[in-house]
Amino acid sequence: MKIVDLSVAIDNDTPADPPGLGPKIVYSDHQAGAEEVMRFFPGLERADLPGAEGWAVEQLTLTAHAGTHLDAPWHFASTMNGGERAWTIDEVPLEWCIRPGVKLDLRHLPDGHVATADEIRAAVEATGAPLQPFDIVLVNTSAGAAYGRADYIGRGCGIGREATLWLLSQGVHITGTDAWSWDAPFRITAERFAATGNAGLIWEGHKAGRDGVFLHMEKLTRLDELPARDFTISCLPVKIRGGSAGWCRAVALLTENGS
Repeated sequence: MKIVDLSVAIDNDTPADPPGLGPKIVYSDHQAGAEEVMRFFPGLERADLPGAEGWAVEQLTLTAHAGTHLDAPWHFASTMNGGERAWTIDEVPLEWCIRPGVKLDLRHLPDGHVATADEIRAAVEATGAPLQPFDIVLVNTSAGAAYGRADYIGRGCGIGREATLWLLSQGVHITGTDAWSWDAPFRITAERFAATGNAGLIWEGHKAGRDGVFLHMEKLTRLDELPARDFTISCLPVKIRGGSAGWCRAVALLTENGS
């Protein structure tokens, strides 16, 4: 079986979030770790440790939306599915997170474009088969090729409200994108809001989750390496009690012949 890692790394340097929202990692090496070991064991000398080294440790300060992560319904609103209390990430059924995957290629759509239901429907048809309930749908946008660059968060198309609702109507509950957000880049949405005053344009794809049970991954990578079908996605989230999202090591599982 071939495993394609669809997750980006969490680090201090990649411009993958707006200013002020990125993770902060403090690294402690084996020399600093030796000092900690000696505090746990009074009388221990550094020379007593193999190689005079202790443990290496990292201290992270980050949001649950740093790196590749799975958004829970609680992130979008306090209710889902027409009025039920929205699930937090620790309440997501894990069997939903290991399912057949379908990749939709939307790289031809311009940055900031809001994909419609018709465009998503056409992309599904291009894969050669209809969606099945609980398929995990991945959207390959132009943002994927920009990851690691300063313009990343402004790249890629977004998925609109009607397109998200159409996916829900097909029995899809988990989706993913290689862009920073399931919706169009905020900079472009802000321009549209300023021109129209229509607040319904803001986060419209996310807010569609109020009408169903919807989760999605953001900041995926390497989607261009996947076939349209015939692979399995695993995206088990870290269990944060009451959390709006959970980091996940999203992977695609393919058979040896690449299918």
